[in-house]
Amino acid sequence: MARGNVDRIHAQLRRMAADFEIRPATRINEARMATELGVSRTPLREALNRLVAEGFLTFQSNHGFFCRALDPQQLLDLYEARAAIECEGLRLAVMRGSDADIASLARFHDETRDEYAGCTDPLRQLAIDEEFHARIMALSGNGELARLLDNINGRIRYVRMIGLKDFYERARAGEGAIAGEGLLTGERMAQDPRAARQSRADHAAILAAIMVRDNDRATALMREHIEWRLADATRAVGLAIYEIHRNSA
Repeated sequence: MARGNVDRIHAQLRRMAADFEIRPATRINEARMATELGVSRTPLREALNRLVAEGFLTFQSNHGFFCRALDPQQLLDLYEARAAIECEGLRLAVMRGSDADIASLARFHDETRDEYAGCTDPLRQLAIDEEFHARIMALSGNGELARLLDNINGRIRYVRMIGLKDFYERARAGEGAIAGEGLLTGERMAQDPRAARQSRADHAAILAAIMVRDNDRATALMREHIEWRLADATRAVGLAIYEIHRNSA
């Protein structure tokens, strides 16, 4: 069996599972999937088993493979795991990152800051956000932590995207601020603690702590940044379920 073929099938199915092109908690018909992808059953099954190990799919004896469910408790578990992984990665990054590598992170932040602040494309904002966090993790020098973070990001990306879409829609309706550092009136910030929190430049604050190698502050800011995002993600689970069913109707 060609390893490259399995890798290709795995990558395609991972994207489909991450974006819930396969509806949550539904059984995967292997024969139909093999036909649709134009592959044989053997590499398909290997790719499916790999996705089970990565948490994108589940397997039930005598029943087969299923896409993961949209479960609020599992989402909470993933965010708690993300906080633990990122805070440890950040701690190592502050200790191990060279001055040149930290300067490179600062350049990336400066180059993308305005786009991130004014972005209303959920996929683009997620891409910038994930890249910033991935670059911090790279400074840790720990490849296993980087792989764990990539896995979690893939499993929460769809819900985060739906949450951002909802936020933009509410912002346009006058219920919130534009994403990132946002433009808010004092009255709006006073009325909406979430909007005020959204206006804070979390990435800039985390970066500043990294640059002076203040591990305690950097870690505290990272944990707060991730835990605050959980409130949006939890709300987004119900919206995601509605979106998936609407698109498949």
